[in-house]
Amino acid sequence: MDEIDEKIIHLLKQNSRMTSSEISKHAHLSIPAVAERIRKLEERGVIERFTVKLNREELGLTLVAFVFVVLDKTEHISGFKEAIARSEHVLECHHVAGEYDYLLKVAVAGTKGLEALITNTVKGIAGVVKTSTIVTLSTWKEEL
Repeated sequence: MDEIDEKIIHLLKQNSRMTSSEISKHAHLSIPAVAERIRKLEERGVIERFTVKLNREELGLTLVAFVFVVLDKTEHISGFKEAIARSEHVLECHHVAGEYDYLLKVAVAGTKGLEALITNTVKGIAGVVKTSTIVTLSTWKEEL
């Protein structure tokens, strides 16, 4: 990957709907050259998919929190992963080292939404024996 590829990635991170024409102006390449570089970045798996960043506040998801989870037995891992994958409020799930097994990033509609998610969804999953939650006050940097 060279500086031009990095420039293209930077531009697409800012706006994944930016056209090859717009990118060509910033990268000083022809439109076909930009399209070819993007295609190759996709083929190599550097670009996995193009997505959209939603305004959670506008969707009513005003509270972001991080929930640490402990499972009691390894045989509960697959069921836990399936349940978490189905939850529309879980934005990220990370297997972590240390005192906890998993770290979830969640977005919900206020404290009532957080309580419902933890009580009904997370603690309702077989094998979950402990959770600990950190509520964010604000977010000033968040990237994909």
